[in-house]
Amino acid sequence: MVRSQENYHATAIVDPEANLSDSTTVGPFSIIESNVNIGSSTQIDSHVLVGWGTTIGEGCRIHKGAVVGTIPQDLKFKGEESHLIVGDRTVIREYCTLNRGTEPGDSKTLVGDDCLLMAYAHIAHDCIIGNQVIIANAVQLAGHIEIGDYSSIGGLTAIHQFVKIGQNTFVGGRSRVAQDVPPFILASGEPLRYYGPNAVGLRRRGFSREQISNIKKAYGHIFSEKLNMTQAIEAINSDQEITTEIREILNFLEHSNRGLIGG
Repeated sequence: MVRSQENYHATAIVDPEANLSDSTTVGPFSIIESNVNIGSSTQIDSHVLVGWGTTIGEGCRIHKGAVVGTIPQDLKFKGEESHLIVGDRTVIREYCTLNRGTEPGDSKTLVGDDCLLMAYAHIAHDCIIGNQVIIANAVQLAGHIEIGDYSSIGGLTAIHQFVKIGQNTFVGGRSRVAQDVPPFILASGEPLRYYGPNAVGLRRRGFSREQISNIKKAYGHIFSEKLNMTQAIEAINSDQEITTEIREILNFLEHSNRGLIGG
């Protein structure tokens, strides 16, 4: 495509087959490979690599040294076509690494809108990151991880492959996450365990006192009583009004594959 070069530093290398908005800026020594799409008003700082098959939304900023859209660190990967897709207004800080998907997954790694990925975070192949997610410094995500909207992951946390983390959840720093973390909760400690509803985060999101109380009651059945998962689901269904939040919890429990963290 024909486009103005005035927003690219003289030392930047932008493949002629990359599709960049006229308002995209590219800093010194950055490399944009072919089959890349970058939306309007996105800023690429210096020494950034945006690899083949990457789509970056509008109004994003990728800071110095980040490497996004490179091939998976997976021995099963044989060079098949795959992609990394990043939503609008997401910030990727210094030296983050984000890999493309693999064919055994959906061939896509997805990062939503309005996310903040802090320095040195790693997002592996086939991860699905929701909207307005905060991933702090040096968090390491293995493959096929799912993180729900409005969740926050504390720094230096390592998350096992195929783990699911529900929406509006806060995971404390320096955690080792080997099992699923259900929505609306605060999780911390070693081993990682449930510490109650994510009350501060939920209040900031506009949840009422009654909603938070109902969430706490549901998790009382799950973590405080000596019930297995089937019994806990039955207790919630019989004991509580099935509001939007409670339905989200039940849906998460029914689709958990790795089991839940401890209570």
